[in-house]
Amino acid sequence: MELRYELWDRLPPEPLQSSLLDLLSSVFTSQLPASILADIHYHLTRTGLQFWLAIDNQQIVGCKLGYERKPGQFYSWLGCVQPALRGHGIAGELMRQQHEWCRQRSYHTIRTETYNQWRTMLILNLRFGFNIIGTVQGKHGLTIVLEKKL
Repeated sequence: MELRYELWDRLPPEPLQSSLLDLLSSVFTSQLPASILADIHYHLTRTGLQFWLAIDNQQIVGCKLGYERKPGQFYSWLGCVQPALRGHGIAGELMRQQHEWCRQRSYHTIRTETYNQWRTMLILNLRFGFNIIGTVQGKHGLTIVLEKKL
């Protein structure tokens, strides 16, 4: 495997776009690909969505998407790694790159949310210095809200 990491400020062109949607819909099985794409387009037009991608041979094997929530605060919205490749540091590297990008642009906090069912993501966030700051009722149950000071 020869991974490369790329940052995009727009939806990547084909074949990467299809690869991204395949990855997201294979991990987030409660959403149809069309729904995921609609959410992506919504954030692209409203918030300036950023895409950190881990790519192996023109296939996206990991991603981290985020946007400015308000001045000084970045929202890390959506991320995942292909299940067969978990445990190889891909999610951590994507997070490291996202946080460094945020530091360089003078963001002072990063916020994210997750569900209890995504425990590995919850643990990764805690390992990277996030604190649990609360919970809210989300579309799919109780959502854990985390924040990190940069």
